[in-house]
Amino acid sequence: MTATDARSFLALLAALSLGLGAGDGADTGGDWRAYGGDPGGSRFSRLAQIDRASVGRLQRAWTYHTGDLEARPGPQPTAFECTPLAVDGVLYVSTPSGRVIALDGDTGREVWRFEPPPRASGPAVARGPHRGVSYWESADGRDRRILYGTPDGRLAALDAASGRLRAEFGEGGLVDLRAGVAESWPRAQYEVSSPPAIYRDLVITGSHLQEYPALGPSGDVRAYDVRTGALVWRFHTVPRAGEPGRESWEGESGKDRSGVNVWSIMSVDVERGLAFLPVGSATYDFYGGDRKGADLYANALVALDAATGEVRWHFQTVHHDLWDYDLPAEPALVTVRRAGRDVPAVAQVTKSGFVFVLDRVTGEPLFPVDERPVPASTVPGEASSPTQPVPRLPPPLVRQAITQEQLSTVTPESNRYCTELFDSARTGPLFTPPALALTLTFPGTLGGANWSGAAFDPSRHRLYVNVNEVGAMGGLLALGPRALVAYRRVGPQGEYARFWDENRWPCQQPPWGTLNAIDLDEGKVAWTVPLGVVDALVARGLPPTGTPSLGGAIATVGGLVFIAGTSDARFRAFDADTGRELWSDRLEASGHATPMTYRGRGGRQYVVIAAGGGGYLSRTLADVVAAYALPGR
Repeated sequence: MTATDARSFLALLAALSLGLGAGDGADTGGDWRAYGGDPGGSRFSRLAQIDRASVGRLQRAWTYHTGDLEARPGPQPTAFECTPLAVDGVLYVSTPSGRVIALDGDTGREVWRFEPPPRASGPAVARGPHRGVSYWESADGRDRRILYGTPDGRLAALDAASGRLRAEFGEGGLVDLRAGVAESWPRAQYEVSSPPAIYRDLVITGSHLQEYPALGPSGDVRAYDVRTGALVWRFHTVPRAGEPGRESWEGESGKDRSGVNVWSIMSVDVERGLAFLPVGSATYDFYGGDRKGADLYANALVALDAATGEVRWHFQTVHHDLWDYDLPAEPALVTVRRAGRDVPAVAQVTKSGFVFVLDRVTGEPLFPVDERPVPASTVPGEASSPTQPVPRLPPPLVRQAITQEQLSTVTPESNRYCTELFDSARTGPLFTPPALALTLTFPGTLGGANWSGAAFDPSRHRLYVNVNEVGAMGGLLALGPRALVAYRRVGPQGEYARFWDENRWPCQQPPWGTLNAIDLDEGKVAWTVPLGVVDALVARGLPPTGTPSLGGAIATVGGLVFIAGTSDARFRAFDADTGRELWSDRLEASGHATPMTYRGRGGRQYVVIAAGGGGYLSRTLADVVAAYALPGR
């Protein structure tokens, strides 16, 4: 054995001892190179330094302040939703203002900071959620780039070592994403809130568009050459004339239709060359009389040829959506055991509480899905779908209807408020359409599994999902003949009113938020536990109620599930086999983000969470990136 061979052998032994790898995705060593850990979004790490035996000793290793608080004013400040990347001991963080910051992974010291230059012209940018950046490197490792979408709708390529724009990409390092999709609506919203997908030398990006009015910028998904910024392919999320799916839009209702966009995270099967798109709702969300039909590819999981953008298959989870039940989360590429063999699959969680498990290659459901009759709309001009797809397994992860007997009694005041609210509305089963009268929808737009998504443990074949038990209140108001749409939704606290009390405690009996482990081989829930506490109710002697959460889980080979997300400003670790809480720590503000884990240059394993509060659930604000590790290493 030569000296070089010996060094390689020792390096391999070191890697194995630290439990490196990345589940169903590519081997990423001790890095976290994609939003979901790997291109397939498994959110699984083989780092085992922190395990069930040692997690109780976890402590804060370092804290970094982004300084981004000034970009988050208002009654509902923007949440800090970023999941950092880790590559060779360096972390890459994005903030609500569109900044990108590189940090030393062992100390938290700033390495560089990038501030996107202002647009020469265009609409003012409302600072919004920004969930992270993407990483690409050339085959020889000499060219390393950070790619991300700015809040004002540009695609940027940065040098990973210096943070400077790569001038050969687009125009001076930037591609204007409004070009080709938004010229006719120069003042309309067009943003990028989630990291793009990377496939070979392509960067694939979606967009965050308006919810209202119905017509506006296109939600088309596009792929660009990662070196030059040249457009390589474009997928029409609303099919054009002559394309499959165009028949699902009555007449010319698909023309200039906005929405039908991928605002969340895409995943990629690198081996099979497939990109998986969780496509959102068509505008306007709550009235579809001007878009009669099933409305493909809205509310569909779409598998594309990642090299060409051609459709391989699609599966629509909601037909003619009237509830804003868009697909909010990254599709998780998983493995399911069938007839003694492993089947590559994709699991898509939803706001309705359903989990669809599909064959990754064909799109066929691995558990039966029934088209069940649902209530018809009573709104003039509306044509709701007579059926909706309902999977037999796994079972729904949240309640899908509420009765008066199920209203909250955590305090007399809450019960009184919630009873009055409930009595003022009409109710019905899942997929009861909006009406001219105030209607309770359960779960609502913040219910079920939101953009938090899921983590997959390939050794246990378990999917870990946090869900919210939150309803919505609203009724349709006729706007008149000159309005941009015929009806618009209104509610007791606005268009997106929640079914909760004045404390933002949900109006039904707890649990209000849970963490669930799903056995994907059997399609059964292995365990479910309340996630989060309301300190004021614990002080009254009530057991943990769980809380709504935004920000998902990660799983590790050490038998742990890490998650923050809850409105109680805690970071927690659970036993992956039992759901027992093993560790928690208070954060400066709620961590409405998904954590990540990596190995630093010195061999130490870290777990990191962005703690910023704000958003729909928290009023306390912070600008913290918090790293945890075991002491004494």
